[in-house]
Amino acid sequence: MLIKNANIITWGEENRILEGYGLLIRGDRITAMGPSGLLEKEYPQEEQVDAGGQYVMPGNICAHTHFYGAYARGMAIPGSAAKDFPEILEKLWWPLDKSLTQEDVYNSTQVCLIDAIRHGTTTLIDHHASPYAIEGSLDEVARAATEMGVRVSCCYEVTDRDGQERASAGIAENVRFIERLKTAPNNLLGASFGIHASLTVSDVTLEACRKAVPDGIGFHIHVAEHEVDEYDSMTKSGTHVVDRLEKFGILGPKSIAVHCVHIDAREVEILARTDTWVSHQPRSNMNNGVGLGNVEAFMRAGVKVCLGNDGFSNQMWDEWKTAYLAHKLWNRDPRRMGGYDVVKMAIENNAKLAQVFFPAAPLGVIEPGAFADLMFVDYHPYTELTAGNLPWHMIFGFSNGDITTTIAAGKILMKDRKVLVADESEIAARGRELSIKTWERYQKRFQ
Repeated sequence: MLIKNANIITWGEENRILEGYGLLIRGDRITAMGPSGLLEKEYPQEEQVDAGGQYVMPGNICAHTHFYGAYARGMAIPGSAAKDFPEILEKLWWPLDKSLTQEDVYNSTQVCLIDAIRHGTTTLIDHHASPYAIEGSLDEVARAATEMGVRVSCCYEVTDRDGQERASAGIAENVRFIERLKTAPNNLLGASFGIHASLTVSDVTLEACRKAVPDGIGFHIHVAEHEVDEYDSMTKSGTHVVDRLEKFGILGPKSIAVHCVHIDAREVEILARTDTWVSHQPRSNMNNGVGLGNVEAFMRAGVKVCLGNDGFSNQMWDEWKTAYLAHKLWNRDPRRMGGYDVVKMAIENNAKLAQVFFPAAPLGVIEPGAFADLMFVDYHPYTELTAGNLPWHMIFGFSNGDITTTIAAGKILMKDRKVLVADESEIAARGRELSIKTWERYQKRFQ
């Protein structure tokens, strides 16, 4: 297709705003870009998509999410409210993930991906758990992603909390899915090796994960989201969480350490030295009352910090805005977390992390040769908008409702705010049927 009459926001190493430009898309790649009129003359036979002067920019990327948590929306936890994060795990997430079936996994992914499509999020890195429906669960995530045309990397979170047999099954599911992608590569699917967190895995299980992980694959694990993770590691190993993970070979340039709220300076140094990615989720951190990691200091120390959502909505601009505001409040300093810091995480680092899983072409940038993952944004600035002040327009001006069209891998997934690749109402209705049964199973497990 030929996208014409676009105001292109390129991002990339040198962000540019190119007014009145066009893009030629062949297959899943951008093959040419230039002034709209010139491309229309050069490629008159191409199917044309008129952007109508909207901003066209790369699709959003999410560095860490949990599709399996979709049915938690509106769920009332029995008894008194959880007083801290460990109780949230015990009262909500662990009974919930035990209650999921294979069909729940598939539908949970569907509803999350519709949310992603509606809000211009075209690449997501998922961290899955369904302890009573492990085998084949990643295939269900992948099936929904492939059907909807969204780029997704999957893993299964290995944990000891449901016994050694299920921990071994989680290891096997990671390996099986990774090998599946090796034998049948797909530019819409990626894989890592999931582990829940240091606090729920023994030395034996960590060693088993290290031995099982195929060559060239990294890990995806929660790290020090709450102080209990650090205290547990000190008890088990006499070291902090990041030190323990380094000892077992879990860190590295293809591994993601999620949250890192309560790590110390030594752990920051280890993450930087091992070139490990860190994913920051401010909305989740606020909701769970766990605090905020000092991600500005992490980046200053050379740690590659990205932005995820931890299973909150896939409206990634809400995560931008929260990051920008929350660190100012947390530190009682309006100078903290500047707009360029947010862009560093959400655009530059997220794109580089996505390349780990989808290396065939550049992501998060508009340029010839890049994957054609795009969104159209119907934003009408009433003050000057430049490449320099764009971050503050996005934080204070851009709205999720401005997104009208989403394209991934050269395929239009939503056009003029209508999702084309799925029946939203049918999928939501099925979710309501399934979630009622899931909640019933949850009640039994909770008791």
